[in-house]
Amino acid sequence: MTDKNAFEQKQEAKIEQMNAEIERLKAKAKEADAESRIKYQEKVDELEALRGVAKTKLDKLKQSSESAWTDISKGLDEATTSLATAIKNASQEFKS
Repeated sequence: MTDKNAFEQKQEAKIEQMNAEIERLKAKAKEADAESRIKYQEKVDELEALRGVAKTKLDKLKQSSESAWTDISKGLDEATTSLATAIKNASQEFKS
């Protein structure tokens, strides 16, 4: 397995794990009162946008050559880190 493939699989797993966290927040939103549900939805929308950015960067990485992937990997790593931070903050904000 090349470094590119290993990195790709690692980032894909991260995105899937974070997707599960987003789904968990969506489920909590359904159980919340109306005011909290609006706040949850705003956060979920923000998280889904960040996830979209990360997935786009992952797709670019998958299509990149072995020689070009390192430049793309930096952007993907930043995107997944940003998404992870946003999920952590949202989870703490809505902790009950």
